[in-house]
Amino acid sequence: MTAHQPVAPRTQDAPGIVTFDFAALTPRERYKLLIGAVVPRPIALVTTVDANGIVNAAPFSFFNCLSADPAILALGVEYRPTGAQKDTGRNVRETLAFTVNIVSDALVEGMNVCAVPFEPGADELAEAGLTAMPGVKVPCPWIGQAPAAFECRHHTTLGIGNSREIILGEVVYAHFRADTVNDRLHVDPAALDAIGRMGGQGYATTRDYFDLPTMSVDAWRADPGLANARR
Repeated sequence: MTAHQPVAPRTQDAPGIVTFDFAALTPRERYKLLIGAVVPRPIALVTTVDANGIVNAAPFSFFNCLSADPAILALGVEYRPTGAQKDTGRNVRETLAFTVNIVSDALVEGMNVCAVPFEPGADELAEAGLTAMPGVKVPCPWIGQAPAAFECRHHTTLGIGNSREIILGEVVYAHFRADTVNDRLHVDPAALDAIGRMGGQGYATTRDYFDLPTMSVDAWRADPGLANARR
């Protein structure tokens, strides 16, 4: 660490453990700790349209599935440094809809193009060479190259501070590439080939995969090693 870089307040209250009082950290310091430790995070390449039908596409790694009944996906959408809404947040407010496209390894470069801060009104999908497919139940397109896409209607927006809003959407329609899901609705993780976001500029694949079944009390007590073994 160079001399001009600030050091976050930290204490050591047990051998080998460093602790941080989040109230004493700056927002940037809290951000660095969170994105470095809460990993890998799934990535949503979100497509929206504005009130005039202009398409926007932007990736978000503050994203996850929160509920199945109702089916709720959540996005953490930052405000611009000026405090204004980004295109995604504004478009969701205007149209009450968005589509989450799951980012596969094959889609990484296109996703990264969609993260470029183009001028307002630019067609990120065209810049990235991605195909806009018409939505079925929402006005937003889905991306033809995505292994899975979820059309969402706006459910709730939570204003949680000056830097970010949490947008909840209810899934109303889904598109899956045929090889990713079987008749029993099991999604094949190898075919999906999703990527995750790490800290900084890092990404990870999901190809290093194993099963770890949830154990019953009887199985755990009968043979802990076997019951808790990776498959």
